[in-house]
Amino acid sequence: MFEIGNTLREARTRQNLDFMELEQATKIRGKYLRALEDERFEILPSQTYVKGFLRSYADYLGLDGQIYVDEWNSRFATGEEEAPLRPRRSTARPRHSRKVERNVVVLALLGIGVVTALIFAAWKFGGGNQPHVPNLGRKPGPAKPVVRGTKQANLLVKAVRGDSLVVVRLGSATGRQVYNGTIQQKGQSQHFVARRLWLDIGSPANLEFHLNGRKLQIGGNKPCVLVVTSKIVRPAAPGTC
Repeated sequence: MFEIGNTLREARTRQNLDFMELEQATKIRGKYLRALEDERFEILPSQTYVKGFLRSYADYLGLDGQIYVDEWNSRFATGEEEAPLRPRRSTARPRHSRKVERNVVVLALLGIGVVTALIFAAWKFGGGNQPHVPNLGRKPGPAKPVVRGTKQANLLVKAVRGDSLVVVRLGSATGRQVYNGTIQQKGQSQHFVARRLWLDIGSPANLEFHLNGRKLQIGGNKPCVLVVTSKIVRPAAPGTC
């Protein structure tokens, strides 16, 4: 068990993100994002909104949204939205009234589904600076110099002690995959530039990292999942590194 709200808040503050920027990026109103961080889930319109917003917000912060939805389900879900609607036997209503009521319920559920799908699509395909993806068929040169004030993560990954499998996606675990292969020990390297990168590394101890000109040593012999921005390198979620 972990605290949903506190881990979301810590991930946001580590990345120096404010609610205005997050509202534009995720298409979720700022008061609902605050409610998620405060674990005041009753403010959101329904459980469907809670799970949809929670997944989108966590994924945007570079976390695993499914972990947060599962945690919310285990602690807060009541199951009341899945209960079938049945007319009371003691209160007879006209057939036309019951038909209208069923139609209203169906339309409401369809509306919730459409809103959730639009929010997810807006987050996944919404505007933002398109990251530069290098030509993976050639060895990149040394890391480019950092421009002061840039929000791009300029990352060079080089094999120095052995081979390592590396998977790189843009933004989060559900983002577009830009690299999936083995960086070999014989001085092979790969270069990535984006606002946020998600890395799944098989053998971190075999690699050397340069982020915006700064040399980083991750270390460790077990697989590690990281989120990289222009300012920080951190585990994607608790227990992933």
